[in-house]
Order: sequence, then structure tokens, then C-alpha cells
Amino acid sequence: MGPNVYLVGFPKFDVDAFLNFLADQGVSWKRTPDASEAEEIVEAAGRICYMSFGEKQSPRTNAEYIRRLIAMEHESVLEHVNWGFVLTGVSRTFSHQLVRHRLGFAFSQLSQQYHEETDARFVEPQLKLPAQAQAAWNRAIHTAKEAYREILESLTPVGGQADNDEVQKREIRRAIRSTARSVLPNATETKVFVTANARALRHFFRVRGSIPGDLEMRQVSAAMLRCVKGAAPSLFADFEIETAEDGYPIVFKKPER
Repeated sequence: MGPNVYLVGFPKFDVDAFLNFLADQGVSWKRTPDASEAEEIVEAAGRICYMSFGEKQSPRTNAEYIRRLIAMEHESVLEHVNWGFVLTGVSRTFSHQLVRHRLGFAFSQLSQQYHEETDARFVEPQLKLPAQAQAAWNRAIHTAKEAYREILESLTPVGGQADNDEVQKREIRRAIRSTARSVLPNATETKVFVTANARALRHFFRVRGSIPGDLEMRQVSAAMLRCVKGAAPSLFADFEIETAEDGYPIVFKKPER
């Protein structure tokens, strides 16, 4: 079972409102045909810094303008565009690393306190293991699943609460599941809703997508890059995906020319 990445949130630009603003300022904007909403947001934000519209506007296309911004490391304007993703088929090991990316990211993750994990799935190592190591991994997972089930079944809520004491009942269930989840391994599959802006994603792709020994990160980085590069190619034109020696994708940033 490999990671799945679903693109569910997109940048939205009310260009008519922005053009009304420009008209009130007595200037116009020569737009590039076929530029995406995300790319136009970045250009508009960048031009606001100098009000480089009308006679002050350079003849650069949207793609050329964004390429220059990135080359000058004026990437704060990339923070105005965000994408939302749902990640599934990823492990808790992966999510522990993912949530370290706090700047420009927002996370909502499946709770093991509220969600019962009796039927949880586990993310198997994608590194091919020797038979002995694979057997050891299988035994550990089986033991953890059985321990979780036994703990969950043996801990019963304290009786006698009034039917309307929903808060206390909820907290008892939370305590029971918290106790049971303590035996679950990092291989437990989780689901995460991730929102990130373009600048943060560029940093993520650069530092996470190119680590040879971290297959989950590489796979997720490549899948996310495919999503956003298709939606806003100019913002990620300097990133490419290749196939590494192990047969899995790896992300790399092209050197500046």
C-alpha cells in the first residue's frame, strides 16, 4: 500500500475585483493569456509592491515575471497561493516528519483518541526486506494489533453515569483509546489534510523530495509536485521528477542558469 495524494483545495482569484481596484487607481494591467489563477495572484501581489502597472509594467510575460521573482529570492509573494491535499496510505512515521514543516503549512490529522483503530492498516516498508526481517516485522505488527484489541476490550467505562453526562462518557472513551493506542507502532496508517502555500511547498520539495533513503517522503513530494506543477507550472518550473535507482520517484531542483 503506497501513499495516495488527493488535491482538494485550489487558489481562487477574483480578477474582476482586482481590475476594479486598478481602475480606481487609474492604471491597467496587461495580463498574460492562459496564466493560471495561482500564477496571476503571484504576479498581482508582486506588482502591488511597486505598483508596476500601466506605463510602469515591463514587457515580461507572467512566467518570465515569476521566474525573475524566484531568481531574486523575492518569494514572499508566493505565500498568497495555497493548495489543500488529503494524504492517505501514509504512516505515523511519515506524519511525525511532515508536521515539522510548520511555516506555511496547516495540518489536520486522524485522531487515535477519537477514532478506534481495531481495524487499522499498517504501512509496510517499501525497502525489500530479507525473509527473516519481514517475518519479524509481521510478528511485531500482529502483536501490536492483538494488544490494542485486548486493551480496548478489557477497559470498560465506569458504570453509573447519568445518561446525560455525555462529556464524562466522551472523556472515558478518550482515556481508553489513549491507553490502547500506546502500543500501536509508527507503521500505523494515518490520514492527513494538509494545506500549504507555494513558498512552503517549494521548500518542502527541495529538502524532502530528494532524500534517497526516505521513500514515503519522496513519493508524497513527487505526487504533490505533480499536482501543483500542473496547476501552476511557472511557480515550480525549476523542479523535476526523475526515477531513482530503486525505481521510485525522486524530486530535484534544477540548477540556476
